[in-house]
Amino acid sequence: MGANSATCQCGALQVHWSVEPDFVIACNCKACQRRTGAPFGAAGYFKISDLKITGDSQSWRRTADSGRWLENHFCPTCGTTLYWLLEMRPDHAGVALGAFDGKAPVPSRAIWTDQKHDWVAFPDDWPQFPQASPPG
Repeated sequence: MGANSATCQCGALQVHWSVEPDFVIACNCKACQRRTGAPFGAAGYFKISDLKITGDSQSWRRTADSGRWLENHFCPTCGTTLYWLLEMRPDHAGVALGAFDGKAPVPSRAIWTDQKHDWVAFPDDWPQFPQASPPG
């Protein structure tokens, strides 16, 4: 795989791109904590039209705390959630930073900090939002 790709653990599901993500976020919501098994989730968000997705995936849709749906796409073989679609941003897909094959970009903001673990800290110069990022 190359620097502009992300893959699941077994390599069967892949996402490729040729542009930088439009934005990168660290999300502290309980759903991201459960999805990743980590204290927060981190993702690069790309326009769907800029992504090439290869391999089979299964999906699971849930209603987020915001009241909007979010659809996780995961590998049916190894279970890695590689990317997701959001009702809030129908032209974008989030790609898990931990699955990037190259160096992952640094998030530029943290969201849902009201659900953040007390021992997690982000740089003081990052915008931090108690819930979702404001629209825009």
